[in-house]
Amino acid sequence: MQIRFESSRKEVSQMDTAALRENFLIKNIFINDQINFVYTHYDRVMIGGAIPATGPLTLETYGPLKAEYFLERREIGIINIGGKGQVKADGATFEISKLGCVYLGKGTKEVIFSSENQADPAVFYLLSSPAHQTFPATLFTKEDAAPTTMGSMETSNHRTIYKYIHAAGIQSAQLVMGLTVLQTGSVWNTLPAHVHDRRMEAYCYFDVPANQRILHLMGEPTETRHLWLSDRQAIISPPWSIHSGCGTSSYSFIWGMAGENRDYTDMDAVAITDLR
Repeated sequence: MQIRFESSRKEVSQMDTAALRENFLIKNIFINDQINFVYTHYDRVMIGGAIPATGPLTLETYGPLKAEYFLERREIGIINIGGKGQVKADGATFEISKLGCVYLGKGTKEVIFSSENQADPAVFYLLSSPAHQTFPATLFTKEDAAPTTMGSMETSNHRTIYKYIHAAGIQSAQLVMGLTVLQTGSVWNTLPAHVHDRRMEAYCYFDVPANQRILHLMGEPTETRHLWLSDRQAIISPPWSIHSGCGTSSYSFIWGMAGENRDYTDMDAVAITDLR
């Protein structure tokens, strides 16, 4: 597990590309037969990945958590971006196909990840935050997430949004989680941009072709910065930062938040004309 500390607005405004990547880019969380996490001090969120390629993987605790087991005081959202797999939680088994989501609440002691087919293993994206209340384990397929289509081809942001963990969906203590799939020919996400000082956010880009890249925008609206990402890489987004991006082809991404509330619409919009 890697630990990342917070960076202030002033610090970020003075960072070069290497420093931005060191603090906010998560490059290698998806490795065969491993569970990997980055612990960020933004709302104590943990961002991780698990690929049970040749056998099951068990979610263990980490020393810095000072917990007897991983979810003793935490909750976790799990989205599969690979082949069919299973999440076993305290004896209950959840079959999870690509773009499916499983939520596990505080107090879940045993969590095991597995794949149905080693030739096409499951690829689990993991987002965990502290939890003060226990909610039941829940599985959503992408059809359960009430898909919403937004944007248009004219503005190159025609996309479908799947909301899984939020106030009107899967219940949680503070996690909010879902994903967005851009239509062929569209490349822009989350425009007009916004910030939400009450919650941090993390993005995980996937289904990015090997020879294509994502240009992720971050920073204060009038002091923007950028980072180039490839497939299955993630970004930590501070509460005061915009989080938008443009691809050199269409792609998909998982968004997840934790903080003061679970209201999906809680955001402070930034006009496109005000970006600098």
